[in-house]
Amino acid sequence: MYRFVLTRQWVCLTLIALVLIPVMIKLGFWQFHRHEHRVAQNELIAKNLSAKPVPVTEVTSPGHTVPRSDYWRAVTATGTYDSAHEVVVRMRTSNDDKVGFQVVTPLVLGDGRVVLVNRGWVPGADDPTAYPPVPAAPSGEVTVTGRLKADETSGGSGIKDRKGLPDRQVMLVNSEQQSAYLGKPVLGGYLELTSPLPPGGGPEAVAEPDHDSIGPHMAYAVQWWLFAAAVPVGWLVLVRRERRDREAAAAAAEAVSPEPASA
Repeated sequence: MYRFVLTRQWVCLTLIALVLIPVMIKLGFWQFHRHEHRVAQNELIAKNLSAKPVPVTEVTSPGHTVPRSDYWRAVTATGTYDSAHEVVVRMRTSNDDKVGFQVVTPLVLGDGRVVLVNRGWVPGADDPTAYPPVPAAPSGEVTVTGRLKADETSGGSGIKDRKGLPDRQVMLVNSEQQSAYLGKPVLGGYLELTSPLPPGGGPEAVAEPDHDSIGPHMAYAVQWWLFAAAVPVGWLVLVRRERRDREAAAAAAEAVSPEPASA
C-alpha cells in the first residue's frame, strides 16, 4: 500500500469519488430502463398498427379512459360528420414542423353517440385569432378507420389548457370537454384518421408514430457505467502521482541539505 498524508484535499476527493460511483451507476440503470421502455413501446405500437381494425365501440365508451395497451389500435367507425361543431386544436405542428392547427370533427354514430375524429393538420390564417380555412368533411354516412388515442390532458401532455380562446378553438383533444360542448355522450379518446384520406388540399394526415428508432438511452447507460468505472481508476492514478511527487520532493530536499561538519 502507498503511504501518504491524508490531507483535507485528499479526504474531500475520496468522499466525492465514493459519492459519484453509486450515483453514476444509478443514472446508468435509469437510462437502461428508459431504453427498455422505448423498446416495449415500439413493440406495442407495431403490434397495434398491424392488428385488424375493430369497431371503436368495442374498445371504448363514454367516460372510458383508453389504456396504454390500446394506444394506436386500429379501429373503425360509421356515422355522419357534425361539421357545425368541428373544432381546431391550436399550436400543433405538421409533419415538416410547421405550426398550425389540427382539425377535430365529431362523427355521430348510428346510436347517437359521438366519436372525435382528428382529420389532420391545416395551416393557420393570417389572423391567429380567426378560425383557419378548413376543407369540409365528407357529407352523408361515412366509414372511417383510424388510430385510437387517449384523451389529452395538461398533466399528460404538458400543454396548458388555456381559457378564453377564440370560438371553436381548443388546446387539447378531450372527449369530456367536447361532450359538454356538444351536449351528447362522446366515446373516450379519439381517432387519428388514416382512411379514407381526403384528396389533395385536404388536412394533412397525422403521421404514424415512430416505432423503429430506439433512441440513445442504451448508449447513455453504457457511458454512465464507464464513468463509474473510471472514477476508482482515476483515484488510483492520482494516488500514484501523489506518491511519486512526494518521493521526488523528498529526494530533492535530501540532495540540497548541507553535509554534517567534520570533527
